[in-house]
Amino acid sequence: MNYSKWVACWGNATSITDRKEAVYAKDITLRYPVFMPFSGSKLRLRFSNLTGTEPVTLSKVFLRNRNANLSPLTSHLSPLTIAPGEEVESEEIEMDVEAGSTLEVSIYLEGYTQMNAGTLITGPLSKGQYAYGDFAEAEELPLDLSRKTNWFYFLNTIDILTEEKNHALVCYGDSITAQSWPDYLALRAWSEGFHNVAIIRRAVSGTRILRQYDCITYQAYGLKGATRWPIETNVSGVSSIIIQHGINDIIHPVGVDVNPFRPWSDMPTVEELEKGIENIYIKGNVPPLGGDGGASIYSGTLLPIYGWRTYNEMREKMRMEFNEWLRTSPLFDGCVDFDKAVRDSEHVERFAPGFDSGDHLHPSESAYEAMAEAVPAELLA
Repeated sequence: MNYSKWVACWGNATSITDRKEAVYAKDITLRYPVFMPFSGSKLRLRFSNLTGTEPVTLSKVFLRNRNANLSPLTSHLSPLTIAPGEEVESEEIEMDVEAGSTLEVSIYLEGYTQMNAGTLITGPLSKGQYAYGDFAEAEELPLDLSRKTNWFYFLNTIDILTEEKNHALVCYGDSITAQSWPDYLALRAWSEGFHNVAIIRRAVSGTRILRQYDCITYQAYGLKGATRWPIETNVSGVSSIIIQHGINDIIHPVGVDVNPFRPWSDMPTVEELEKGIENIYIKGNVPPLGGDGGASIYSGTLLPIYGWRTYNEMREKMRMEFNEWLRTSPLFDGCVDFDKAVRDSEHVERFAPGFDSGDHLHPSESAYEAMAEAVPAELLA
């Protein structure tokens, strides 16, 4: 097999973690399982302390490649220290990986470690664990000392040296994308025989295109688009990017009399949202992407919000106008019409029956599956 091309096979965004009472950990093991969409001979891992304010030391990083056809393959990485605001890439790791196998990445944090850099994600392929103590090399974490977690700390991207035909599809957005549809898209690609594509998630709950919060109450809502985009589109082997972003710009402002951190001055016009997409995501700060012509960029329409606590006719009008622009603008190579996939055909401002999670903003699991089905097969191929 000719393995000659580095391609990202797993990826996450890195943002500011939720500001709870405890922001440090000590003597703890993190373990993250990663589905490997294609085969390869080497790995390299990117770790991020992008939003940290102190150095972070990963005392141990241990890889276990679980493959039903082989005994587990394991590898140690050298200890890594990541400066605040920085990302580091590991040395290249010789490891034969077979498509369809699971790579477990275990990180042991020996000393007091600031847990500022991480992102909350969910989905059938996004199920981490942590354990008290050093169990980085243990085949299984002890049941009485471990718990599940959907917070993914420090681990940002995994690249694999693989075949030339393989490529990465980036799903970029906010909490809608931080939740399940990218995982369902990965499962769909695998089940339909698209074994040459990796689904890379770059999503942060609460994030906006034009603005960000600098208070600890909402810091976990992440960095604004101009900061995120050039960092999160740094993806090996990327062929296409789907942008599903902007609903938080519309629904967050309520006025300082209601919330001191959400002034009406934060409310953009539809034109400002369009210019934000054009100048930040299409024209501005874009690193070299894809092949000679760069990566294709697809828009993703915004989902229904009827019944959400800040819903009103003005916000709905903005969403509808912005969606029409996302569907028709020649700036994009195409549009993934997520809105059409999950809305009620008779009451288009609402989710279809069974597709509302209950908060009237986030879809149900079946709706996330419908979103994955809405992605054109050409993006997977």
